[in-house]
Amino acid sequence: MDSLKYEKFSDFDHNDPFFDSLKEDYKEFPDWLRKKADANESAYVLYDEHRKIEGFMYLKENDDAEDIKPNLPEGRHLKIGTFKFESKGTLRGQRFLKKAFDHAFSSGSDDMYVTVFDKHAHLIKLFQTYGFYVHGEKETQNGKEYVYARSLHDVYGDILLDYPRILIADSNKYLLAIYPEYHTRLFPDSKLINESPDIVKDISHANSIHKIYICGMPTVNRMARGDIIVIYRTGDGNGPAHYRAVATTICVVESVRNINDFRDEDSFVEYCLRFSVFSEEELRGYYRDKRYPYVIRFSYNISLPKRPNRATLIDQVGLNGTRGFRWSHFELTEEQFSKIIQLGHVNESFIVH
Repeated sequence: MDSLKYEKFSDFDHNDPFFDSLKEDYKEFPDWLRKKADANESAYVLYDEHRKIEGFMYLKENDDAEDIKPNLPEGRHLKIGTFKFESKGTLRGQRFLKKAFDHAFSSGSDDMYVTVFDKHAHLIKLFQTYGFYVHGEKETQNGKEYVYARSLHDVYGDILLDYPRILIADSNKYLLAIYPEYHTRLFPDSKLINESPDIVKDISHANSIHKIYICGMPTVNRMARGDIIVIYRTGDGNGPAHYRAVATTICVVESVRNINDFRDEDSFVEYCLRFSVFSEEELRGYYRDKRYPYVIRFSYNISLPKRPNRATLIDQVGLNGTRGFRWSHFELTEEQFSKIIQLGHVNESFIVH
């Protein structure tokens, strides 16, 4: 099941051993937990199968950013106040960070920041990958922390540094169909309401911001780095696809490779294993039979708040509704893409024109 919960401070165990290292670094941490519980605040909590805590992230909207030198620019700041996770090789940090980005944009924040001791190199590397830079320092009773900040308005023209925003100028737009049995395993935040929570698991291809899709459609070769994909979840067979197939997610292409580009079978498996839904055995089979030679890597940027179904995509967006036309992979016009964004109720802050 999906083990990442947004919970009240009063609902999780403050004495869980997970918090021991935080209590060592921050002497005031037990009092802080109690105060947040009294204030009825919430945080993201990751549990294992025995309901032991393995990850935690607290976000504070419109933080006053006191005691930071130099001061942050005027505006609304989202503070990643406490962030820790047990690394299990499942890319949990990326899923937490995507939650933080989604929270920042929905709250209208101008920037995000986090304070971190320099000993936490793995956290620093994660933040730097997605555009956080050293802004300054903060002196506390527990020692000096470095402040890493990320503006949500600056544009660098880079897929990672601008993540999760999408740059629509000079990019082509495509629809890409994915079967239901793979869809939610790749895109946990795009899970449909009627899907079982047991679909979402603590595994790298679900947690990661980056995804790999393997297919046999030669048209995907047209896509280039920076192009935009609308993910289309096909019908599930429980009713007409006209009403049950939906657009769910916006992604950005990182690369498109041919299976023959890889040095050997092991290099192909190493490239795909953490980011695709397929097991090592399945990937080795794909490499040997070459039935699905195209390997697309893309970033998971936006989960559509409202998912237009196939009927809406035909009637209001103008996609091809001709019987026999395959909705597998095809290019969208600028107008069609803009209409999908509008119908999907996408926050305009995610879009860079």
